[in-house]
Amino acid sequence: MAARIERLVTSGQFSLDGGTWDVDNNVWIVGDDHEAVVIDAAHDAAAIAEAVGDRRLTAIVCTHAHNDHIGAAPALADLTGATIWLHPDDLPLWRLTHPDREPDAHLVDGQVIEAAGADLTVLHTPGHAPGAVCLYDEGLGVLFTGDTLFQGGPGATGRSYSHFPTIITSIRDRLLALPPGTRVLTGHGDETTIGDEAPHLEEWIARGH
Repeated sequence: MAARIERLVTSGQFSLDGGTWDVDNNVWIVGDDHEAVVIDAAHDAAAIAEAVGDRRLTAIVCTHAHNDHIGAAPALADLTGATIWLHPDDLPLWRLTHPDREPDAHLVDGQVIEAAGADLTVLHTPGHAPGAVCLYDEGLGVLFTGDTLFQGGPGATGRSYSHFPTIITSIRDRLLALPPGTRVLTGHGDETTIGDEAPHLEEWIARGH
């Protein structure tokens, strides 16, 4: 049976480089009636645990380590026993939020995280953050992009640990090569598709963000 995808929106704050902003985050739950994984445990561990319900939560996959995407990860792991996965290039960012708790496991480009009918392939897509990843499931036709690609362009690259030419390379080489019908499920805001975003690459490069 194919996995289903559920979206939970949680609210809180993003802080970096001395600034703080109110944000709404998408938390994605992928699985079936028995088992699930969470992509980005944002802000509210109790709300995420409630959405998971009595299913076994096997993994908490962090698309990157900005605080608004990982703030609830340790508490959710403690509640559920799930493994926290993060790309090691984002450990410096992780430690800004959780200096006393390391992730449980390191994501590697090309690895597959299995979850109740889903096969999530890890794509290392640096730029928004050094260890940013996207998760692609060819069978489901979905790409979870975190803050790498949104409806309307790349994720922000104006703060520490980010780099605009790098995110453009990641998007062009890793994401826009995927089938045009691929659903893009983002870390904030509404979904889009690869086909809707791909024609605008040169516009993004020209505007510089």
